[in-house]
Amino acid sequence: MECGQCGAGLSVPRGARSVQCAHCRGVTRVQRHGAVGFVMNAFANMAVGGGRPVTPPRLREAGYPRVHGDKRALLIGINYTGTENELSGPINDVKGMSFLLTQKYGFPKECILTMTDEERDPYRRPTKSNILLAMRWLVHGCRSGDSLVFHFSGMAGQMEDEDGDEQDGEDQTIFPLDWELNGEIRDDEINDALVRPLVKDVTLHAVIDACHSGTMLDLPNIYKLKKYERAD
Repeated sequence: MECGQCGAGLSVPRGARSVQCAHCRGVTRVQRHGAVGFVMNAFANMAVGGGRPVTPPRLREAGYPRVHGDKRALLIGINYTGTENELSGPINDVKGMSFLLTQKYGFPKECILTMTDEERDPYRRPTKSNILLAMRWLVHGCRSGDSLVFHFSGMAGQMEDEDGDEQDGEDQTIFPLDWELNGEIRDDEINDALVRPLVKDVTLHAVIDACHSGTMLDLPNIYKLKKYERAD
């Protein structure tokens, strides 16, 4: 089942009446009404006309772009303005990527969600909770043939792996705007939010302009370019 707040997938323990989401901390009640309840929930999660699933309440509240068509993108650029870690290029990177996607690759402007230091909308500030929510927006209701783009430009790092899935013992992380207060975002969280919800024949292009970004999506395979080799 999905979280009623952010749409994240939930694992329901046997006999549980409610489940707390690990991402947004929202609590979703578990409804158990046998086959009838299953059918009702299936219809409730479908859009009118058999289209995409109904947008979860948390995403509606955030006011993120309404999904239509087969292309959408999430572009994040953080300059960390006013801090000792201030960068000069990430916001410009987002503007350049947005131009490229709309002018060359036919992405509708209204299907691109941008998050930068400059945003005044509180839901579009690149905080940890907003970034994780926006990742859910990017993949929510995706279906075969969709083309998705995730772009992050900012700071990244490494921290000790806590679940034993890293050969080098280090998780890769990205730094949200509020990282000093709420912490970094681990590659495990990025994989849970962006990769696991993908269905067959959905294409996700991830462009991460940051240090330690080679395995940021925590994928099972790694391709390393040889020196001077050109990637097509």
